[in-house]
Amino acid sequence: MDWSDVRIFLAVARSGSLNGAAQRLGLSQPTMGRRVRALEESTGQRLFQRGREGFQLTDEGASVLRHAERMEEEALAIERQLAGQGAELQGLLRVSSSDWFGLHVLSPVVARFAALHPGVRIDLITDARFLDLARREADLVFRIRPSESPEVVQRQLLHMTYALYGPAGAPPPIAGNGEGTRLITLDTALEDLPDVHWLQTTFPAATFALGSNNRDVQARLCALGVGFAVLPTLLGDAFPGLERHDIDPVPPGRDVWFAYHQDLRGLARLRAFLDLVIESIGDGTVL
Repeated sequence: MDWSDVRIFLAVARSGSLNGAAQRLGLSQPTMGRRVRALEESTGQRLFQRGREGFQLTDEGASVLRHAERMEEEALAIERQLAGQGAELQGLLRVSSSDWFGLHVLSPVVARFAALHPGVRIDLITDARFLDLARREADLVFRIRPSESPEVVQRQLLHMTYALYGPAGAPPPIAGNGEGTRLITLDTALEDLPDVHWLQTTFPAATFALGSNNRDVQARLCALGVGFAVLPTLLGDAFPGLERHDIDPVPPGRDVWFAYHQDLRGLARLRAFLDLVIESIGDGTVL
């Protein structure tokens, strides 16, 4: 059985469509269709049920899926093992973080690293999802909570402080009430985060005017005079048109962790980039 066909089978099973699988693997949709049919012919089994809702696994396909996932685990382990032995400062390094952290914190570090090590290409992927280190969706990730996987090497990078910001020149809201104050916060899918609870308890009579899962959008709306927002100070202090208001109690902060798979411990380009990140970021301030 051809591993490349099994890899395509897994992509179609996970995405439920040829188009989604093609985008995931960077192949054309017709190629994906041909390879799936070739795999079904080689196994003598119909692995997918085609319908309006896309590609659904048959019973035979579901039984193949378990074995295919084990094949993938071993293939990925080989890739990580070989990649982790790279002693030269060359090749690709995939780094993942949230949108605003990648833009405001990591981008200056990436620019410095590119000047120091032109043989290394860094792909900075800003995504709200936590990309899978075991599947090599990313080599290095920056997250606001630690991983629970025993295969991950991780460390707390910094404690990130937050503060209340408003449009420059606007009078601050009155803590303990907030009546008449308009607030910008996270969207409803993220309303359980600590800074949202802080806004609710500090300004119980305020109006939650707008929400967004993007911190840069929140900062921009705040600067445009829509309302007040809790933002990371790394973002808010540097964003034009914002004024910081120190209110007691202060909004809760968050820890930032970096993590990578243990098989990449010896990857020289990863170690060099991490060294520069640690050197450049300290005490919540980009130096």
